[in-house]
Amino acid sequence: MKVEELYELFVKHPAVTTDSRNCPEGSIFFALKGEHFDGNRFAEKALASGCSYAVIDDPACFTGERTIQVENVLDMLQRLALYHRMTLNIPVLAITGTNGKTTTKELVAAVLSTRFNVLYTEGNLNNQIGVPLTLLRLNDTHEMAVIEMGASRPGDINELTGIAQPDYGMITNVGQAHLEGFKSFGNVLKTKGELFDYLRYIDGTAFLKKEDLQLQSIADGINKITYGSDKNAFVSGQIAGNDPFLVFRWKLQQGETHTVKTRLIGGYNIDNVLAAVTIGSYFNIPPAEINRAIESYTPSNNRSQWKKTYRNHLIVDAYNANPTSMKIALENFAALPRLPKAVILGDMLELGRSGKRMHMEIAGLLKTLRFHEVLLCGDLFFHSTKHFRVFRTTDDLADYLKEHPLKGYNILLKGSRGMALETVLKYL
Repeated sequence: MKVEELYELFVKHPAVTTDSRNCPEGSIFFALKGEHFDGNRFAEKALASGCSYAVIDDPACFTGERTIQVENVLDMLQRLALYHRMTLNIPVLAITGTNGKTTTKELVAAVLSTRFNVLYTEGNLNNQIGVPLTLLRLNDTHEMAVIEMGASRPGDINELTGIAQPDYGMITNVGQAHLEGFKSFGNVLKTKGELFDYLRYIDGTAFLKKEDLQLQSIADGINKITYGSDKNAFVSGQIAGNDPFLVFRWKLQQGETHTVKTRLIGGYNIDNVLAAVTIGSYFNIPPAEINRAIESYTPSNNRSQWKKTYRNHLIVDAYNANPTSMKIALENFAALPRLPKAVILGDMLELGRSGKRMHMEIAGLLKTLRFHEVLLCGDLFFHSTKHFRVFRTTDDLADYLKEHPLKGYNILLKGSRGMALETVLKYL
């Protein structure tokens, strides 16, 4: 079946699913394959559960006229999303970067939603499956789309921009992450820069930090709207407070200064909030509405969340970790005046051959910062330092905290998602 023919069916059944356990009535099921599953095997179940059609690529799973056989299901899902995106004259903003892209996306969406009907990426559905699924949620009531794009190997952003066709874009920053797939930092920079390559080709517009020399070095020939501490930026700003929530000041060129109290932990979020201010200002949203949107935003999903228990105060940043974000988080935590301080860190995953060296570097940083208590968790930390108390697994850490509860501490928890550090929260 051609994508144009499938699109005719999609117009009549404008809901898609890739999960046979979630089949809205009249939706279209796409039988995706993964490392440990084959959606083709669940096509019949999806049809019985409410789907009008099932798109498959295994002839053995063909069950009749409501089964649509294609050469590759993922490829067809992406082509359908591109076709749909091109039928709607809706501005698309793409956001990528090593750190902060999800928080920035949420802040930008909150600001833009004060004036526009905005579709934006839910959670972190930012890969080759998540981006097309997000685009297929677009309809003619939407006025803008904010699409998060993740990358774990060379070429990922090029592929995603080809699907989403963004008019605007921003790269939050470029750091050391997913080195197992990228192999080198140079490949990380090149891959993130594929967003700028696309914008340059279409004469699009990029939002970027004025002081980020790495990003500026790959942004030649692009329409640029800048933010940062430089007073000559389109939006300039600086930290006004950080105990524990970020307070910042900002102003447009020749404009008045605004002070905003956020619910975000960490001075490193200054770039994220300034990006949201910049994009909102570019689209003519009044400063008062921008400020209200940012002040009302509360982080979730274990991303720099502030939690108070009956024993401790916690900064829970257990959704993701890489050497760049870990170093920034530790230095920010060390600068906070509240005492005493404890840190509980889990391994930073997907670093490939650089993993042990980078964990040794974090251990060295911990020695200089001199926290009152340091607990480390994971094989990489276990083989990288003998200076601190290290546990092989998160379960071992939990057992220790049961027997040796921490009381009266300000605690930072940070680690890669695969370490599941949030499971020890009940012992803190």
